[in-house]
Amino acid sequence: MNYTTQMDAARKGITTKAMEIVAKKENIDVNKLRELISKGQVVIPANKNHKSISPEGVGKNLRTKINVNLGISRDCKNVDLELEKVRTAIDMKVESIMDLSNYGKTKEFRDKLIEMSPAMIGSVPMYDAVGFLDKDLKDITEEELLNVIKQHAMDGVDFITIHAGMTRSVCNKIKNHDRLTHIVSRGGSLLFAWMELNDKENPIYKNFDKILDICEEYDVTVSLGDACRPGCIQDSTDSVQIDELIVLGELTKRAWARNVQVMIEGPGHMSIDEIEANVILEKKLCHQAPFYVLGPLVTDIAPGYDHITSAIGGALASSKGVDFLCYVTPAEHLRLPNLDDMKEGIIATKIAAHAGDIAKNVYGAREWDNKMSKARVELDWDEMFKLCIDPKKAKKYRQESRPFNEDSCTMCGKMCSMRTVKKILNNEEVNLI
Repeated sequence: MNYTTQMDAARKGITTKAMEIVAKKENIDVNKLRELISKGQVVIPANKNHKSISPEGVGKNLRTKINVNLGISRDCKNVDLELEKVRTAIDMKVESIMDLSNYGKTKEFRDKLIEMSPAMIGSVPMYDAVGFLDKDLKDITEEELLNVIKQHAMDGVDFITIHAGMTRSVCNKIKNHDRLTHIVSRGGSLLFAWMELNDKENPIYKNFDKILDICEEYDVTVSLGDACRPGCIQDSTDSVQIDELIVLGELTKRAWARNVQVMIEGPGHMSIDEIEANVILEKKLCHQAPFYVLGPLVTDIAPGYDHITSAIGGALASSKGVDFLCYVTPAEHLRLPNLDDMKEGIIATKIAAHAGDIAKNVYGAREWDNKMSKARVELDWDEMFKLCIDPKKAKKYRQESRPFNEDSCTMCGKMCSMRTVKKILNNEEVNLI
C-alpha cells in the first residue's frame, strides 16, 4: 500500500521502517506509536531525501528531544568551523540540528549537513531567502519565497519552521500593543517587515496550502513558528502571543487534513510560574500537537549564563508535557556561539530534558539515575564515569584533585558517607585517623 507521509501511513495502518526504528529506541509498542502518529500527537520528521537519518520521534510518551542551532552568518561565515560543530553535536548524540544560516549561498553547507547527519535537520527558509535569492527583502515575491521552501524540502530538510500564524490582524495588534520587546523572532520580524513594506497579508499564511503541497510531497514536518513569542518575561502570555497560538491551532487542523505532520513552537522568555499554563494552552488550542520550546528562559538578566536560565525553564516545561527543547548557549543574546558554547548548551539542555523525563515517567529515565546511585554507593568510579552525562568533564575534575584514598574524593576523604556506611555494613573497621 502506498503512502505519502508518516501520518498518512499511520492512518492507513502501515508500519513504516521509521516507525519500527523509533519504537525500538523508545521501547514502545509500534502499534501504539502508529496510533499516536495518526492522531498527530507524535511526529517522525524524516524527509524522503535525507538518506543518512536515524529517525527520532517527538511527542507523547516519548523521551524529550533536544535541538541544536548552527549555521553561518555574515559576521561568522566559516563553513569548516560550523561543520566541526556539526560533528561534535552528532558525537554528543543530539537528536536534531537546525541550520539557521542566513548569509550568502547556504546550500553548500546545508547539503553537507544533510549528507553527514543521522540527526533530523530543521531550517527556517525565511532566513535563507535574502541570500538565496540575492534580493532585498521588500522585493522578494511570494512565488520566490515558495521556491526557497521547495529547495529546502528537495535538499532533504526534515522539518521547516514557518511563521504562518502572524496574520495582518495579529500584526496590527503588535503595532498598537504595549509590548516591551515587540517581535524578537528573526523570521517573524522579517515577515512583519515584508508585510508592512508591501502592505500585504503574510505570504506564508496566504500560501499555506501550497506549502502543504511541498511538505506532503517530501514528508517534511511543519514546525509552526511563534513569530510573536515573548522576548522578555514582561511580554509572556499576553494577548498577542495567544492570538497567534489560536491561528496555529487552526493551521494544525489544515495540515493534518493533508496528512502533513505538525509541531508547535513556543516561548521564549517566561516567568517560571507561567510555564505550566502555557503548556496546557498549547496542548488545548493546538489539539495535542507536539510542543517545541526555546528554553524557556525564566529571567532576562543573565547574559553569559542563559544556558542555565534556559535549563531551569526547560526542565519544568518538559516535566509538564513539552516534547522538544531547543538548546540555549551561554552566548545567547551576545554572539554566535563557539564550539565550547555549543557543548555547554547541549549538556544543559540534556539535563533539562532528562529531568523532565523523570517527572513524566518516560521509560528508562529513572533507571539511568538508579544505576548512577548504585555506582556511588559502591564507590565504583569507572561505572560513574560511564553513566554520567559528560564523562570527559567528570574524569577531568577527578584527575585534577586526587584523594589519598582512591575509594573517596577530596571533598570528604575518609569521612565519605558512602565509604563509612559501606564499611559498617560489611563489618569492616572504620578508621578516620
